[in-house]
Amino acid sequence: MFQELALGGLLFSPLVLFTPLAFILSWITRLMLYKTGLYTKIWRVAWFEVGLYICYLALIVYLLGS
Repeated sequence: MFQELALGGLLFSPLVLFTPLAFILSWITRLMLYKTGLYTKIWRVAWFEVGLYICYLALIVYLLGS
């Protein structure tokens, strides 16, 4: 089970840290796809971006979750 993060007497979910990390990883991946020209070959860009973010978030929770 996840442990809460205590900051100033407030308890935060570990997803508070996992969510921005997944966003940064998906942003880096999108930037690399754009630089290589593969970004234009994606059929549904919005669905791809959402799926990429969810996959990164699931991977981070799997790897960093206790």
